Amino acid sequence: LNENTKSQKMGGSSKAKEHPYAYLCASSLSAMINYPLWRASAMGQSGFQVTPASFTTMRPIVDIVPVSFRSYLHAFAPPYKGMLATIAGMTWARAAIFWGSDIGKDFLQLHYPYLPTTITTLTPPLLTSIAVQCINQPVVRASITLQNPESQMQNIRQSIRSIYDNYGARGLWHGTNAGILKTVPKYCTAIVIKDYMEHHVLPIIDPNVARDEDTMTGSVQYDILLRSAFKSASAGVAGALLTNPLDVIRNEMFKTNLSLMDTVASLREEMGYKFIVRGMGKNLVAVSIPVASTIFFTDMFIQFREENSGR
Repeated sequence: LNENTKSQKMGGSSKAKEHPYAYLCASSLSAMINYPLWRASAMGQSGFQVTPASFTTMRPIVDIVPVSFRSYLHAFAPPYKGMLATIAGMTWARAAIFWGSDIGKDFLQLHYPYLPTTITTLTPPLLTSIAVQCINQPVVRASITLQNPESQMQNIRQSIRSIYDNYGARGLWHGTNAGILKTVPKYCTAIVIKDYMEHHVLPIIDPNVARDEDTMTGSVQYDILLRSAFKSASAGVAGALLTNPLDVIRNEMFKTNLSLMDTVASLREEMGYKFIVRGMGKNLVAVSIPVASTIFFTDMFIQFREENSGR
């Protein structure tokens, strides 16, 4: 058996090594589409207050919009502070996690076939998401800080400089522990659900077999994408529901610069245990859609490339 066949027999992804740019393009497209939703989620979980004075545009319609929807309106309204840096950070981060997880799983299954499936599935996203979170942390904190409507800073560079001047270099990585506690379970959960749906729940459609039999019709293509949509949505929602409380804690740490335990104590004193659902609706949209769309777009780009290469 060749490498691809071995990987398929063991239930792994055999396409990651061949299509790294599909992961990068999918992650980039997802980040661009979902940037406004991320802004709304960041403001909601950080407790930033959006008032009519927060808007530089669309003033005539702000007063008639319900208060609960103002954060969404503000998220879609200019100025888009830190947009390019935020999208770039999201792009490489998600691409690295999903591609690294699939490549890592293939590597472990090929070279260590005796390892339990749990180890080969969980270890790659665990390691890649920790590494990505640590590297990306200064940009994450700076970009979230910028979303405060009361902030006078205009870009990521000013935000990083302000954090550094006030809290030193360590301040740039403040909240990394909460970020890891949030990021690692989110992506591990999403990838486990994705793989489980892929190999144990959804019917398997082999486009190579269909193509060999000259039956690769539009219906088959549609079925493949529909299958990917179910898998992607399940993975995205599961990851978002699990990690909302940790998102709240991390964003509050950015806002107050308190330690992890002090932040939890402050939130409990202020809101009780209701803090675990603060911003849940916005987070469910802002987290599940990017994760789901990244998985779906990756499958779509791989399918498109293989069809056009005659594979």
